[in-house]
Amino acid sequence: MSVHGDVDLGHTVAGWTGTTLAGVGCASAGAGLCLGLARGVWLGALLLVAAVLATWILHLTGWGKPSGPRPADQWDWRVRDSGARHGHPRCVGCHLAGRRGAAGKASHPHHSPVPGPLSGSPAGIEHGPRAGVEDGPRAPRVHAGR
Repeated sequence: MSVHGDVDLGHTVAGWTGTTLAGVGCASAGAGLCLGLARGVWLGALLLVAAVLATWILHLTGWGKPSGPRPADQWDWRVRDSGARHGHPRCVGCHLAGRRGAAGKASHPHHSPVPGPLSGSPAGIEHGPRAGVEDGPRAPRVHAGR
């Protein structure tokens, strides 16, 4: 059991690296803006771009995580994701890198997608903007004399 309880918060090398670079970039841009130094603002902007690229590269090399919860034995931030080589389904970063993942299959054996209208919701649970709306025939509307 972790300090945060029995949850997978996704602490990964990619996440920590990107967050640290983005924090330093925001601090640099903010200090540059407050002090009137264009160099500080540009340095901050470059660090933000570096944060995105570093996180993406680390995710593709297996130091990130697929979407959804992971098994408890993979919660440690030093555990590499073995499914990253082939790509994760519905992952924008993997898609941009040309990795499509297994169509319709999870790249991780323990990955379970969030229930929704396309993945088969459990009985009695509805999701989406039309939750609670019946798709059957509608009763005709009666307009009072206008």
